Amino acid sequence: MKIFETKTAPNPRRVRIFMAEKGLLEKAEFIEIDLQKGENLTPEYVARNPMKKVPVMELDDGTCISETMAICRYFEENYPEAPTLLGDTPVEKALIEQWVRWVEFYLFAPTGMCFQHTTGYFKDRMNPIKEWGEECRQSVNKFMEFLNDHLADREYICCERFTAADINAFTAIAFARVVNIRILPEHTNLQAWYDRTKARSSTQA
Repeated sequence: MKIFETKTAPNPRRVRIFMAEKGLLEKAEFIEIDLQKGENLTPEYVARNPMKKVPVMELDDGTCISETMAICRYFEENYPEAPTLLGDTPVEKALIEQWVRWVEFYLFAPTGMCFQHTTGYFKDRMNPIKEWGEECRQSVNKFMEFLNDHLADREYICCERFTAADINAFTAIAFARVVNIRILPEHTNLQAWYDRTKARSSTQA
């Protein structure tokens, strides 16, 4: 199979870490897509993903799967052996899904909007609204404060073990540095969790 990605972008990084945790990196050929040059806008790429985003996984039979969590779900279902990252029991699966959605809605998405609307990186293909980007920055800071409180007596975000929720939060916070959003000195719980996660070999994938 092939995975079309931009290695420095946060969504492809989520897939790489997920695959690395499960020992599956060798299962795919990774093909780099230059977003700034618009390689994701070519007819060939749009045929694989009409949303024009990365990553996209193309299976051997030509089936293309887009969206990060859809790709992660494919690997979890096809390789259910430990470690499971999307849950074992119905309760675990529901809790991880809850946190994945919270992280995407309140951390990942506003971080992306802050990047797109304050840096001008995609100004050739969108109308950046700086005020909206700054509003999103404040939303990210509020959710990071929430996470810091949540992690006061926890090593991981949920289920007492490393899951996709941790992967998604880690990649969002790491990417936030490009728009000068950082963990505040007083957020010691969040910083300790971030350092633990960063020390995992999978985050270097």
